[in-house]
Amino acid sequence: MDKTLAAEPPLAAPTGADPLHGTAYPVIAAISFSHLLNDMMQSVLLAIYPMLKLGLNLSFAQIGLITLAYQLTASLLQPLIGLYTDRRPQPYSLPLGMGFTLVGLLALSQAGSFAAVLMAAMLIGMGSSVFHPESSRVARMAAGSQPGLAQSLFQIGGNLGTAIGPLLAALIIVPRGQASAAWFSLFALLGLCVLSLVGRWSSRHGASFKKRMKAQVNNGLSRRQIGWSLAILGLLMFSKFFYMTSLSSYYTFYLMDRFALELPQAQTYLFAFLFAVAAGTVAGGPIGDRIGRKQVIWVSILGVAPFTLLLPHVNLFWTGVLSVFIGMILASAFSAILVYAQELVPGKVGAISGLFFGFAFGMGGIGAALLGQLADATSITTVYQVCAFLPLLGLFTAFLPTLRRGG
Repeated sequence: MDKTLAAEPPLAAPTGADPLHGTAYPVIAAISFSHLLNDMMQSVLLAIYPMLKLGLNLSFAQIGLITLAYQLTASLLQPLIGLYTDRRPQPYSLPLGMGFTLVGLLALSQAGSFAAVLMAAMLIGMGSSVFHPESSRVARMAAGSQPGLAQSLFQIGGNLGTAIGPLLAALIIVPRGQASAAWFSLFALLGLCVLSLVGRWSSRHGASFKKRMKAQVNNGLSRRQIGWSLAILGLLMFSKFFYMTSLSSYYTFYLMDRFALELPQAQTYLFAFLFAVAAGTVAGGPIGDRIGRKQVIWVSILGVAPFTLLLPHVNLFWTGVLSVFIGMILASAFSAILVYAQELVPGKVGAISGLFFGFAFGMGGIGAALLGQLADATSITTVYQVCAFLPLLGLFTAFLPTLRRGG
Protein backbone atom coordinates (compact mmCIF):
# COMPACT_ATOMS: atom_id res chain seq x y z
CA MET A 1 0.00 0.00 0.00
CA ASP A 2 1.26 3.49 -0.88
CA LYS A 3 2.00 5.20 2.43
CA THR A 4 1.73 8.64 0.83
CA LEU A 5 -2.01 8.10 0.49
CA ALA A 6 -2.46 7.51 4.21
CA ALA A 7 -4.84 9.81 6.03
CA GLU A 8 -3.47 13.00 7.53
CA PRO A 9 -3.10 13.02 11.34
CA PRO A 10 -5.60 15.02 13.44
CA LEU A 11 -3.25 18.01 13.56
CA ALA A 12 -2.68 18.20 9.81
CA ALA A 13 -3.14 21.55 8.13
CA PRO A 14 -6.04 21.84 5.68
CA THR A 15 -5.32 20.69 2.15
CA GLY A 16 -3.49 23.36 0.23
CA ALA A 17 -2.68 25.38 3.35
CA ASP A 18 0.59 27.25 3.22
CA PRO A 19 2.62 26.64 6.40
CA LEU A 20 4.05 30.17 6.16
CA HIS A 21 0.96 32.22 5.24
CA GLY A 22 -1.92 30.08 6.56
CA THR A 23 -2.30 30.00 10.35
CA ALA A 24 -2.67 26.40 11.62
CA TYR A 25 -4.70 27.03 14.76
CA PRO A 26 -5.05 23.36 15.84
CA VAL A 27 -1.26 23.03 15.90
CA ILE A 28 -0.84 26.27 17.85
CA ALA A 29 -3.50 25.09 20.31
CA ALA A 30 -1.75 21.74 20.75
CA ILE A 31 1.69 23.28 21.30
CA SER A 32 0.21 25.86 23.69
CA PHE A 33 -1.52 23.12 25.69
CA SER A 34 1.75 21.18 25.84
CA HIS A 35 3.48 24.36 27.03
CA LEU A 36 0.83 24.62 29.77
CA LEU A 37 1.55 21.07 30.92
CA ASN A 38 5.31 21.52 30.72
CA ASP A 39 5.49 24.77 32.69
CA MET A 40 2.82 23.68 35.16
CA MET A 41 4.95 20.69 36.12
CA GLN A 42 8.11 22.76 36.27
CA SER A 43 6.49 25.43 38.44
CA VAL A 44 5.88 22.77 41.09
CA LEU A 45 9.57 23.09 41.99
CA LEU A 46 9.21 26.81 42.69
CA ALA A 47 5.91 26.34 44.49
CA ILE A 48 7.25 23.89 47.08
CA TYR A 49 10.34 25.95 47.96
CA PRO A 50 8.94 26.80 51.43
CA MET A 51 8.29 23.09 52.08
CA LEU A 52 11.79 22.13 50.91
CA LYS A 53 13.35 24.95 52.94
CA LEU A 54 11.70 23.79 56.16
CA GLY A 55 11.92 20.05 55.53
CA LEU A 56 15.59 20.01 54.47
CA ASN A 57 16.66 23.02 56.56
CA LEU A 58 17.83 25.03 53.53
CA SER A 59 19.02 28.64 53.47
CA PHE A 60 17.82 31.31 51.03
CA ALA A 61 21.17 30.95 49.26
CA GLN A 62 20.55 27.21 48.76
CA ILE A 63 17.05 27.96 47.42
CA GLY A 64 18.70 30.33 44.94
CA LEU A 65 21.21 27.62 43.95
CA ILE A 66 18.37 25.18 43.24
CA THR A 67 16.83 27.71 40.87
CA LEU A 68 20.27 28.34 39.37
CA ALA A 69 20.82 24.62 38.74
CA TYR A 70 17.41 24.30 37.10
CA GLN A 71 17.60 27.40 34.95
CA LEU A 72 21.24 27.19 33.90
CA THR A 73 20.77 23.58 32.81
CA ALA A 74 18.02 24.85 30.53
CA SER A 75 19.72 28.04 29.39
CA LEU A 76 23.09 26.55 28.42
CA LEU A 77 21.58 23.85 26.21
CA GLN A 78 18.69 25.72 24.55
CA PRO A 79 20.68 27.82 22.02
CA LEU A 80 22.71 24.77 20.96
CA ILE A 81 19.59 22.66 20.52
CA GLY A 82 17.87 25.47 18.59
CA LEU A 83 20.88 25.89 16.28
CA TYR A 84 21.04 22.15 15.65
CA THR A 85 17.31 21.82 14.90
CA ASP A 86 17.49 24.74 12.44
CA ARG A 87 19.99 22.68 10.43
CA ARG A 88 18.51 19.26 11.13
CA PRO A 89 14.93 19.50 12.41
CA GLN A 90 14.08 16.94 15.08
CA PRO A 91 10.27 17.11 15.43
CA TYR A 92 10.13 14.06 17.69
CA SER A 93 12.51 15.64 20.20
CA LEU A 94 9.46 17.27 21.80
CA PRO A 95 8.25 14.06 23.53
CA LEU A 96 11.84 13.45 24.63
CA GLY A 97 11.91 16.81 26.43
CA MET A 98 8.67 15.96 28.22
CA GLY A 99 10.26 12.67 29.28
CA PHE A 100 13.10 14.50 31.06
CA THR A 101 10.53 16.53 32.98
CA LEU A 102 8.68 13.36 33.97
CA VAL A 103 11.85 11.76 35.39
CA GLY A 104 12.78 15.01 37.17
CA LEU A 105 9.40 15.16 38.91
CA LEU A 106 9.67 11.58 40.10
CA ALA A 107 13.17 12.33 41.43
CA LEU A 108 11.92 15.48 43.17
CA SER A 109 9.15 13.56 44.93
CA GLN A 110 11.75 11.28 46.54
CA ALA A 111 14.58 13.78 47.12
CA GLY A 112 15.78 13.70 50.71
CA SER A 113 18.80 15.99 50.51
CA PHE A 114 19.95 19.25 48.98
CA ALA A 115 22.06 17.34 46.42
CA ALA A 116 19.09 15.19 45.39
CA VAL A 117 16.90 18.27 44.89
CA LEU A 118 19.67 19.81 42.76
CA MET A 119 19.77 16.69 40.56
CA ALA A 120 15.98 16.70 40.15
CA ALA A 121 16.07 20.40 39.28
CA MET A 122 18.71 19.76 36.59
CA LEU A 123 16.58 17.00 35.02
CA ILE A 124 13.60 19.35 34.92
CA GLY A 125 15.86 21.99 33.37
CA MET A 126 16.95 19.53 30.69
CA GLY A 127 13.29 19.01 29.83
CA SER A 128 12.95 22.74 29.21
CA SER A 129 16.14 22.87 27.16
CA VAL A 130 14.71 20.37 24.69
CA PHE A 131 11.08 21.51 24.73
CA HIS A 132 11.26 25.30 24.33
CA PRO A 133 13.40 25.86 21.18
CA GLU A 134 11.66 23.22 19.10
CA SER A 135 8.15 24.06 20.32
CA SER A 136 8.71 27.77 19.64
CA ARG A 137 9.91 26.88 16.15
CA VAL A 138 6.75 24.82 15.60
CA ALA A 139 4.63 27.76 16.79
CA ARG A 140 6.39 30.01 14.27
CA MET A 141 5.92 27.36 11.58
CA ALA A 142 2.16 27.24 12.25
CA ALA A 143 1.83 31.04 12.59
CA GLY A 144 1.42 31.99 8.95
CA SER A 145 1.32 35.78 8.72
CA GLN A 146 0.57 36.22 12.45
CA PRO A 147 3.82 35.37 14.27
CA GLY A 148 3.07 37.67 17.20
CA LEU A 149 -0.31 36.06 17.78
CA ALA A 150 1.18 32.56 17.52
CA GLN A 151 3.95 33.34 20.01
CA SER A 152 1.46 34.90 22.41
CA LEU A 153 -0.81 31.86 22.25
CA PHE A 154 2.22 29.61 22.71
CA GLN A 155 3.40 31.70 25.67
CA ILE A 156 -0.05 31.89 27.26
CA GLY A 157 0.03 28.14 27.65
CA GLY A 158 3.30 28.33 29.54
CA ASN A 159 2.18 31.25 31.68
CA LEU A 160 -1.11 29.60 32.57
CA GLY A 161 0.77 26.45 33.48
CA THR A 162 3.15 28.46 35.66
CA ALA A 163 0.16 30.09 37.37
CA ILE A 164 -1.76 26.85 37.89
CA GLY A 165 1.25 24.91 39.19
CA PRO A 166 1.56 26.69 42.57
CA LEU A 167 -2.20 26.49 43.10
CA LEU A 168 -2.21 22.73 42.47
CA ALA A 169 0.86 22.39 44.66
CA ALA A 170 -0.99 24.16 47.49
CA LEU A 171 -3.97 21.83 47.05
CA ILE A 172 -2.11 18.55 46.48
CA ILE A 173 1.50 18.66 47.69
CA VAL A 174 1.30 20.94 50.77
CA PRO A 175 -1.32 18.84 52.62
CA ARG A 176 0.02 15.44 51.44
CA GLY A 177 3.76 15.98 51.49
CA GLN A 178 6.66 16.07 49.03
CA ALA A 179 6.11 12.52 47.73
CA SER A 180 2.77 13.56 46.20
CA ALA A 181 4.71 15.55 43.55
CA ALA A 182 4.90 12.22 41.70
CA TRP A 183 1.23 12.56 40.76
CA PHE A 184 2.17 15.41 38.43
CA SER A 185 4.03 12.93 36.24
CA LEU A 186 0.63 11.85 34.89
CA PHE A 187 0.43 15.22 33.15
CA ALA A 188 3.78 14.43 31.51
CA LEU A 189 2.32 11.24 30.02
CA LEU A 190 -0.54 13.28 28.55
CA GLY A 191 2.00 15.73 27.13
CA LEU A 192 3.95 12.90 25.53
CA CYS A 193 0.84 11.84 23.58
CA VAL A 194 0.01 15.37 22.38
CA LEU A 195 3.60 16.16 21.39
CA SER A 196 3.87 12.95 19.38
CA LEU A 197 1.03 14.25 17.18
CA VAL A 198 2.68 17.68 16.95
CA GLY A 199 5.94 16.02 15.94
CA ARG A 200 4.17 14.14 13.16
CA TRP A 201 2.69 17.38 11.78
CA SER A 202 6.02 19.18 12.02
CA SER A 203 7.84 16.41 10.14
CA ARG A 204 5.44 16.84 7.21
CA HIS A 205 5.84 20.63 6.90
CA GLY A 206 9.35 21.28 8.22
CA ALA A 207 11.23 21.25 4.89
CA SER A 208 8.80 23.69 3.23
CA PHE A 209 8.95 26.04 6.23
CA LYS A 210 12.75 26.04 6.28
CA LYS A 211 12.90 26.91 2.59
CA ARG A 212 10.38 29.73 2.87
CA MET A 213 12.03 31.29 5.92
CA LYS A 214 15.36 31.45 4.09
CA ALA A 215 13.62 33.13 1.16
CA GLN A 216 12.24 35.98 3.29
CA VAL A 217 13.12 39.51 2.25
CA ASN A 218 16.18 40.89 4.04
CA ASN A 219 15.39 43.39 6.80
CA GLY A 220 17.85 45.94 5.40
CA LEU A 221 20.15 46.00 8.45
CA SER A 222 23.89 45.45 8.52
CA ARG A 223 25.48 42.73 10.65
CA ARG A 224 26.66 45.37 13.09
CA GLN A 225 23.17 46.80 13.45
CA ILE A 226 21.76 43.32 13.98
CA GLY A 227 24.42 42.58 16.59
CA TRP A 228 23.76 45.79 18.53
CA SER A 229 20.01 45.21 18.34
CA LEU A 230 20.36 41.70 19.73
CA ALA A 231 22.55 43.06 22.54
CA ILE A 232 19.92 45.68 23.43
CA LEU A 233 17.21 43.02 23.41
CA GLY A 234 19.41 40.96 25.73
CA LEU A 235 19.67 43.91 28.13
CA LEU A 236 15.90 44.34 28.10
CA MET A 237 15.49 40.61 28.74
CA PHE A 238 17.86 40.95 31.70
CA SER A 239 15.70 43.73 33.13
CA LYS A 240 12.47 41.81 32.64
CA PHE A 241 13.51 38.38 33.90
CA PHE A 242 15.70 39.55 36.76
CA TYR A 243 12.69 41.41 38.16
CA MET A 244 10.24 38.60 37.35
CA THR A 245 12.49 36.17 39.25
CA SER A 246 12.29 38.36 42.35
CA LEU A 247 8.53 37.74 42.34
CA SER A 248 8.34 34.13 41.13
CA SER A 249 11.01 32.88 43.58
CA TYR A 250 10.63 35.15 46.62
CA TYR A 251 7.17 36.76 46.53
CA THR A 252 5.67 34.23 48.95
CA PHE A 253 8.57 34.77 51.39
CA TYR A 254 8.11 38.55 51.11
CA LEU A 255 4.39 38.34 51.89
CA MET A 256 4.95 35.93 54.79
CA ASP A 257 7.74 38.09 56.23
CA ARG A 258 6.26 41.58 55.82
CA PHE A 259 2.54 40.89 56.24
CA ALA A 260 2.67 37.68 58.38
CA LEU A 261 0.61 35.66 55.87
CA GLU A 262 0.35 31.88 56.06
CA LEU A 263 1.80 29.87 53.16
CA PRO A 264 -1.58 29.04 51.49
CA GLN A 265 -2.56 32.73 51.56
CA ALA A 266 0.82 33.81 50.15
CA GLN A 267 0.55 31.24 47.37
CA THR A 268 -2.85 32.67 46.44
CA TYR A 269 -1.19 36.06 45.88
CA LEU A 270 1.50 34.32 43.82
CA PHE A 271 -1.22 32.68 41.73
CA ALA A 272 -2.84 36.09 41.11
CA PHE A 273 0.50 37.52 39.96
CA LEU A 274 1.22 34.55 37.67
CA PHE A 275 -2.30 34.65 36.25
CA ALA A 276 -1.78 38.34 35.46
CA VAL A 277 1.42 37.35 33.66
CA ALA A 278 -0.64 34.96 31.54
CA ALA A 279 -3.22 37.66 30.77
CA GLY A 280 -0.54 40.14 29.74
CA THR A 281 1.03 37.61 27.42
CA VAL A 282 -2.17 37.40 25.38
CA ALA A 283 -2.02 41.08 24.48
CA GLY A 284 1.64 41.58 23.61
CA GLY A 285 1.90 39.47 20.45
CA PRO A 286 -1.30 40.50 18.57
CA ILE A 287 -0.78 44.18 19.42
CA GLY A 288 2.78 43.89 18.13
CA ASP A 289 1.45 42.43 14.85
CA ARG A 290 -0.73 45.54 14.44
CA ILE A 291 1.20 48.52 15.78
CA GLY A 292 4.79 47.26 15.73
CA ARG A 293 6.82 45.28 18.25
CA LYS A 294 9.09 48.15 19.21
CA GLN A 295 6.12 50.11 20.57
CA VAL A 296 5.04 47.13 22.67
CA ILE A 297 8.58 46.76 24.07
CA TRP A 298 8.60 50.45 25.02
CA VAL A 299 5.41 50.21 27.05
CA SER A 300 5.99 46.82 28.62
CA ILE A 301 9.50 47.43 29.99
CA LEU A 302 9.69 51.14 30.80
CA GLY A 303 5.96 51.49 31.51
CA VAL A 304 6.11 49.16 34.49
CA ALA A 305 8.69 51.27 36.38
CA PRO A 306 6.22 53.41 38.39
CA PHE A 307 4.58 50.27 39.78
CA THR A 308 7.86 48.53 40.73
CA LEU A 309 9.09 51.68 42.46
CA LEU A 310 5.91 51.84 44.57
CA LEU A 311 5.65 48.14 45.45
CA PRO A 312 8.04 48.02 48.48
CA HIS A 313 6.26 50.96 50.16
CA VAL A 314 2.56 50.03 50.13
CA ASN A 315 0.22 47.90 52.28
CA LEU A 316 -0.95 44.34 51.57
CA PHE A 317 -3.94 45.35 49.44
CA TRP A 318 -1.89 47.59 47.14
CA THR A 319 0.93 45.05 47.06
CA GLY A 320 -1.50 42.58 45.53
CA VAL A 321 -2.89 45.16 43.09
CA LEU A 322 0.53 46.43 42.00
CA SER A 323 1.91 42.91 41.53
CA VAL A 324 -0.98 42.16 39.16
CA PHE A 325 -0.26 45.28 37.09
CA ILE A 326 3.46 44.50 37.08
CA GLY A 327 2.89 40.94 35.90
CA MET A 328 0.44 41.97 33.19
CA ILE A 329 2.58 44.78 31.75
CA LEU A 330 5.95 43.01 31.91
CA ALA A 331 4.56 39.82 30.37
CA SER A 332 3.51 41.61 27.20
CA ALA A 333 7.19 42.12 26.34
CA PHE A 334 8.44 38.60 25.70
CA SER A 335 6.44 37.68 22.59
CA ALA A 336 7.25 41.06 21.04
CA ILE A 337 10.98 40.73 21.86
CA LEU A 338 11.17 37.15 20.56
CA VAL A 339 9.42 37.81 17.23
CA TYR A 340 11.42 41.04 16.77
CA ALA A 341 14.62 39.01 17.24
CA GLN A 342 13.40 36.31 14.83
CA GLU A 343 12.81 39.01 12.20
CA LEU A 344 16.31 40.39 12.80
CA VAL A 345 17.77 37.00 11.78
CA PRO A 346 15.41 35.31 9.27
CA GLY A 347 15.96 31.59 8.80
CA LYS A 348 17.32 31.00 12.34
CA VAL A 349 14.05 30.66 14.23
CA GLY A 350 15.19 27.73 16.38
CA ALA A 351 18.56 29.28 17.25
CA ILE A 352 17.03 32.65 18.14
CA SER A 353 14.24 31.00 20.15
CA GLY A 354 16.75 28.83 21.98
CA LEU A 355 19.04 31.81 22.59
CA PHE A 356 16.29 34.00 24.05
CA PHE A 357 14.54 31.27 26.03
CA GLY A 358 17.95 30.16 27.28
CA PHE A 359 18.93 33.71 28.18
CA ALA A 360 15.62 34.13 30.00
CA PHE A 361 16.23 30.99 32.05
CA GLY A 362 19.85 31.96 32.67
CA MET A 363 18.97 35.45 33.88
CA GLY A 364 16.28 33.95 36.08
CA GLY A 365 18.74 31.48 37.57
CA ILE A 366 21.51 34.01 38.18
CA GLY A 367 18.95 36.45 39.55
CA ALA A 368 17.54 33.87 41.96
CA ALA A 369 21.01 33.01 43.28
CA LEU A 370 22.12 36.63 43.72
CA LEU A 371 18.83 37.79 45.17
CA GLY A 372 18.83 34.85 47.59
CA GLN A 373 22.25 35.93 48.87
CA LEU A 374 21.05 39.54 49.11
CA ALA A 375 18.02 38.41 51.14
CA ASP A 376 20.24 36.40 53.50
CA ALA A 377 22.63 39.34 53.96
CA THR A 378 19.98 42.05 54.39
CA SER A 379 16.24 41.32 54.23
CA ILE A 380 13.68 40.10 51.75
CA THR A 381 12.25 43.64 51.55
CA THR A 382 15.63 44.96 50.37
CA VAL A 383 15.38 42.67 47.34
CA TYR A 384 12.33 44.55 46.07
CA GLN A 385 13.79 47.94 46.89
CA VAL A 386 16.85 47.15 44.75
CA CYS A 387 14.99 45.48 41.86
CA ALA A 388 12.50 48.34 41.60
CA PHE A 389 14.91 50.30 39.36
CA LEU A 390 15.52 47.54 36.79
CA PRO A 391 12.65 48.53 34.42
CA LEU A 392 14.35 51.90 33.83
CA LEU A 393 16.68 49.99 31.49
CA GLY A 394 13.73 50.10 29.08
CA LEU A 395 15.09 53.48 27.97
CA PHE A 396 17.51 51.55 25.73
CA THR A 397 14.54 50.62 23.52
CA ALA A 398 15.10 54.00 21.83
CA PHE A 399 18.19 52.55 20.11
CA LEU A 400 16.30 49.68 18.43
CA PRO A 401 15.70 50.13 14.67
CA THR A 402 12.19 49.96 13.25
CA LEU A 403 11.98 46.85 11.07
CA ARG A 404 10.20 46.72 7.73
CA ARG A 405 7.99 43.80 8.79
CA GLY A 406 6.09 44.50 11.97
CA GLY A 407 9.04 45.75 14.03
